Amino acid sequence: MNVNGASSAGPAANDVVKASNLLSKMKLDEPARLAVKGRTFSVQTSLPRLPVPALEQTLNRYLDTCRPLLDDQQFKTTSELVQKFKEKEGPELQKLLEERATKHTNWLSDWWKSVAYLDSRLPVVVVNPGFYMPRQSYRGKQEQIDFTARLLAGLLDYKIMLDEQTLPVDTMAGKPLCMVQHYQLLNACRIPGMKKDTHVHIPPTDANQPRHITLIHNNHIFSMDVYGSQGKPLSISQLRAQIQACVDHSKVPTDPVGILTTMDRSAWGKAYHDMAKDKTNKASFENIQRSIVAVSLDGPLPHVSDGSDVDLAAGISLHGGGSKFFSGNRWFDKTLQFNIGEDGYVSANYEHTTAEGPAVIGVMDHILNFLEKKKDPWLGAPDVQPPKRLNFNLSEKVKQTISRGLDDIDSNVEDTMIRALFFKDYGKNFIKKAKLSPDAYIQVAYQLAYFRMYGQPCATYESGSLRRFQLGRTDTIRSCSSASLAFTRGMDDASVDPSAKAELLRAAVQAHRQYTDFTVNGQAVDRHLLGLKLTALESGRDIPELFMDLAFKESTHFRLSTSQVASQHEAFLCFVPVVPDGYGLCYNPREDQLVLCITSFNNSPQTDSGKLRDAVAQAFRDMHSLLVDNTNVGN
Repeated sequence: MNVNGASSAGPAANDVVKASNLLSKMKLDEPARLAVKGRTFSVQTSLPRLPVPALEQTLNRYLDTCRPLLDDQQFKTTSELVQKFKEKEGPELQKLLEERATKHTNWLSDWWKSVAYLDSRLPVVVVNPGFYMPRQSYRGKQEQIDFTARLLAGLLDYKIMLDEQTLPVDTMAGKPLCMVQHYQLLNACRIPGMKKDTHVHIPPTDANQPRHITLIHNNHIFSMDVYGSQGKPLSISQLRAQIQACVDHSKVPTDPVGILTTMDRSAWGKAYHDMAKDKTNKASFENIQRSIVAVSLDGPLPHVSDGSDVDLAAGISLHGGGSKFFSGNRWFDKTLQFNIGEDGYVSANYEHTTAEGPAVIGVMDHILNFLEKKKDPWLGAPDVQPPKRLNFNLSEKVKQTISRGLDDIDSNVEDTMIRALFFKDYGKNFIKKAKLSPDAYIQVAYQLAYFRMYGQPCATYESGSLRRFQLGRTDTIRSCSSASLAFTRGMDDASVDPSAKAELLRAAVQAHRQYTDFTVNGQAVDRHLLGLKLTALESGRDIPELFMDLAFKESTHFRLSTSQVASQHEAFLCFVPVVPDGYGLCYNPREDQLVLCITSFNNSPQTDSGKLRDAVAQAFRDMHSLLVDNTNVGN
């Protein structure tokens, strides 16, 4: 289950938009109103709206999820606060939220886009997920250029399907899903503001479609056409020539303007505001924002002693490796960006405002499948314009900001520990054979591993899809339950019979499966509580005491932040923890292996990605043995 509309820009964001004439043409049509000309959006308007769960149901489930995290006295206090909220502020806030739901296609989507992303002042480089692709067979600069041309051909093949709406509708358990996230990955960009960011996207219905990508090499930024004048896509050989021209004109590194996109949003917003007063800078910004995607051509993977090459390549996907490597060779505000190393390491990075991992994986799987065909689908296009280098006029003040950004990114890189796990003992085929949900089984393994390391459970976030609903994003699957705690306590207790342990395991998996069903049907706890809190704020009320309670803080301090993002390939998504003393875990369950990536912060003495990776692997082995030895399931 993965851990996203139209955007409502605030006053500060409007200042940025007014500074750009061209951006006024980059509109955010409500996706639910898109003209339907093919199958991709054929069911969009028939999808249900996101419901507002019943107040009492949410409060009861909230108490259930808090119980394993609290002692008896804490739980008593929280139960009293919940009862008080149910009798006093709750019903009025619930009524106001239900009224909001009647006026919006999705009562959550605009709020979530702002609260989770555009309002945040955190650098996107610590928020954007990265995507590690299997290492490719090419080596050296020339083969890197050849590969990039073929990758772009695969991307254009996907884009044509999206533009013509021939992309099949995604389904989950046989039910169609909202396809808006796919449509907002391309032709899109985040724009920094001093107080709040904005986001722009050119829909396929816009008459002025972008024909170019942003290509970055040695920190030089190019506008490179991938379509000819008649709207025909370039052939692979034409794309290769375009890329070669960019490389030939950027052999010596230049000022890393892209490092500004790694900084905290207020600092970058101030620099952007100042730079955009210059016509040259303004035109370059607009060109990047209008491009289809960004592509970064990197050098070979740096050699380090800590971690594997895969761990390092995953880090490159997240942050670029720092000032001495490729962090300046990026534009992290771009919604989708490919990073192509000189030695076969390929990754992507995506800005999280409009989409979750499954939509990104859809693009990546299509490209990887396309690359395996090794054929050129197009004859070529006439009137191909040569690439144009984008120029920036940098004041001394901006150069100082860039220098500070280089220091900041190095701190972020040094603080991030990444460890991948390719667990090959078994995969989801065995779990299904045991008649268990693979996702729930893996989540219970995380609970066991954490409990063994720390001697206690922790609040755990799993991203659950709300895409059964129009403009649906995510809600939280609360993975820590009373059933999972009973299993983790019993698993290593010698006084508990092995057959009883197996039953505790099955009960924990079933409890997680049930909460997952609540979530994907719009009946989970966290987004409803968020809606009630934001309703209080927007109506001028005080924040209810419920949200100031220790239990609320503890149950939303997600030391395990997790997401399943399945790929057809031996690939994985990765993201950093959401709290300083936590972990980020993304996983790709395959038929015969379980692929994971675990992140933590080096400056936290409580966490270690390598130790948790080993503990998770041991939990997988022990749970397998428990089922084989105490049930009818075989290997």
